[in-house]
Amino acid sequence: MVKVTVWNEFLHEKDSEEVRAVYPDGIHNAIAKGIGTDGFEVRTATMDQPEHGLTEEVLDGTDVLVWWGHRGHDQVDDAIVDRVHARVLGGMGLVVLHSGHFSKIFKKLMGTGCDLKWREADEKERIWVVNPAHPIAAGIPEQFVLEREEMYGEHFDIPAPDELVLVSWFEGGEVFRSGCTFFRGQGKVFYFRPGHETYPTYYNENVLQVIRNGARWAAPSNAAAPIRGNHKPLEEIKAK
Repeated sequence: MVKVTVWNEFLHEKDSEEVRAVYPDGIHNAIAKGIGTDGFEVRTATMDQPEHGLTEEVLDGTDVLVWWGHRGHDQVDDAIVDRVHARVLGGMGLVVLHSGHFSKIFKKLMGTGCDLKWREADEKERIWVVNPAHPIAAGIPEQFVLEREEMYGEHFDIPAPDELVLVSWFEGGEVFRSGCTFFRGQGKVFYFRPGHETYPTYYNENVLQVIRNGARWAAPSNAAAPIRGNHKPLEEIKAK
C-alpha cells in the first residue's frame, strides 16, 4: 500500500469563482479522488492547516508527497520546506505538479531557478511519451491531447533530468520537458507539467494515470540506508 499525501496551497479556489467552478472541493481533493485506487491510501493537506498540514506525524505516514502550488510559494514556511527536503533525501517520494516548479521545495532540490516561458491562451497541448519503457508511462498512449492548457516553454531552468519521460508540444509552437525524474539522496522526484487551475486537467484520465504511475515510481525503495563517515574495514587488511 502506497501512502500518498496530496498537498495544495488551496488559495485560488477560495477567492476565484472561475477556479471554484472547475474545482469546487479544491484541486487537492480532485487529485486525491482521481488517483484513489487499489494500492493507494490517499489523504490531503493544505497550507492553511497547522504546519501547512505537513506535521512530523503526517510525513511519518507518507510514502509519496504530491505538491501543487502557485500563488503562495513565498508563504510556505522555510522550516516546513527543510522538513520535507530532509524526508525526500531520506527516501520519501515527491511528485511536483505544474506551477510547483517555482515552489521552495522543488527549487531547493534542483539547485536552480526553475524558470521557463509561459502563456495563457487556451491552447492545445499534445503530450508525447518519449520513454515508453519507463514505469511512469505504463498504460499511457503514445501521445494524448489536452484541448485547453497554459503553455510552458523551454528553456526550463532545471538540471538535466535523470530520466525524461514526457515532452509537450503546444499549439503556439513551443515544446517543453513535461515529465522529468530526478534522484536526490535516497528519494525520487517526478515533475509533471499539466494542471493550470482554470482548466479541468485533473479530471483527465491520462493525466491521472501519469500521477498514479509517478506516485508508484517515487515510492520508497526501502533499501538499506547508506552508512557514511569513518568506517572500519569489512575484510582484514593485511600489512604490506
